[in-house]
Amino acid sequence: MITWHQLLNEGKERLYQAGNSDQAAMMLLNELCRLRNVNLYMDLDGPANSEIATEYLEGIHRLEKGEPLGYVLGFENFYGYDFMVNENVLIPRPETEELTGQVLMLLDQKFEQVEHPVVFDVATGSGAIGITLSLEDPRLDVYASDISKDALQVAWANNEKLGGRVVFLEGDMLEPFIDRKMFCDFLVCNPPYIPSEEQLDHGVVDYEPNVALFGGSDGLHFYRSVFKNASKVLKPNAIMAFEMGYDQGERLSRLAREYFPDANVEVLKDMSGKDRILVVETHRELFEQGQSERAVY
Repeated sequence: MITWHQLLNEGKERLYQAGNSDQAAMMLLNELCRLRNVNLYMDLDGPANSEIATEYLEGIHRLEKGEPLGYVLGFENFYGYDFMVNENVLIPRPETEELTGQVLMLLDQKFEQVEHPVVFDVATGSGAIGITLSLEDPRLDVYASDISKDALQVAWANNEKLGGRVVFLEGDMLEPFIDRKMFCDFLVCNPPYIPSEEQLDHGVVDYEPNVALFGGSDGLHFYRSVFKNASKVLKPNAIMAFEMGYDQGERLSRLAREYFPDANVEVLKDMSGKDRILVVETHRELFEQGQSERAVY
């Protein structure tokens, strides 16, 4: 019978031969053991669990072909929570965890006196941002939108599994909120922001949904859409926070100032020192005629 050590080495060697990182072999086996409460390190030279071994080797085969580890496992850990993922949603990235943490900090700083701040999570995908916000700050009333029915099914399932309190709405970017005359204190968005001509790793472009990756010729198409319509959904003195590409900070902040000349616009860096988050703090009333008649949900 194969031992844990032999099983792990086989996976590492196969991924190495396929030109992939052999670290994925260790991560895959660790997660499969964790899910079954098996301590992998108690006896590496002992016999491997046959069920785990079969699933592990099947997973190695998928990784050899370039499939992302999150899809092989069926979940990705985000902010300490295991989110289900499949080919209908992007796999949440560490950069998006940083965006979520920044949003929580701003909500705590700027809306401390608001009993139930309303948050819109635009282009929610797996629901990672919106659900995490609702779990981390029970005060929040969180609504999330996505144009993809398939993505919303994943988000809804995550919400149910994790005990989130997010309301999901189908539609393109801000349209579901505008149609329902809904307004928010905080708008967070991780839109598709990769320029359409940019070449990506095959493990990304061949497996993850392209509709959630590419943001037009310059990558800024969806930011323009939100900026153009934001005044229809923002309460006075609302805040917006966006994830962005590492090289988009200057262009995006300039674009934000064109739409919001009276706002405080700031570009924040990620853990690696790259531009990653755009924060727009509005300082004027953006209500249009009829906005005072608010829908109640």
